[in-house]
Amino acid sequence: MAIAPRVRRFTVEEYERMVSAGVFGPDDRIELIEGEILEMAPIGDPHESVVDRLNMLLCRRLGDRAIVRVQGSVRFAPLRSRPQPDLAILKPRADWYRTGGPTADDIYFLVEVMDTSADYDRRRKAPLYARAGVAEVWLVDIPGSLIEVHREPETTGYRDVRTLRGDDAVMPRAFPDLVLRLSDIVL
Repeated sequence: MAIAPRVRRFTVEEYERMVSAGVFGPDDRIELIEGEILEMAPIGDPHESVVDRLNMLLCRRLGDRAIVRVQGSVRFAPLRSRPQPDLAILKPRADWYRTGGPTADDIYFLVEVMDTSADYDRRRKAPLYARAGVAEVWLVDIPGSLIEVHREPETTGYRDVRTLRGDDAVMPRAFPDLVLRLSDIVL
């Protein structure tokens, strides 16, 4: 009887042990998504520029109200996932998450910047964030010059998705006093 091969999925704890053991190099761009270790697309200049600009704007305007994590991982153990969003805006914590990665309860909102990864971020990562219970996600589409704001997570995705274009303003629900214009983010 023939046995079909199957995919070996890893838990977050197994993945973290591999990272700690040095299985992956420091320059490896990987993330754990639903048990699979995936290589992330290379980051180009337009992508880096938007991440840098958002980082500067968010740090300057949020001050000590939040931790702005750049291309660091968040932890969704029940979903076997340790994704690395471009920006994670986190609740301040005295240990700066040294004793454990942020979970959905620690996240004000996430930002994914999309240059070549739009399909993957829309179809795979945004639904994952919704299932994890992340309250708000921004998908910044560089080629489309738009931002999709995803709110109200459900098990199948986000109930409220809005597309912002031109000089529209975006305000995270957690910080309604923080107003960013699309033109501030995507040139």
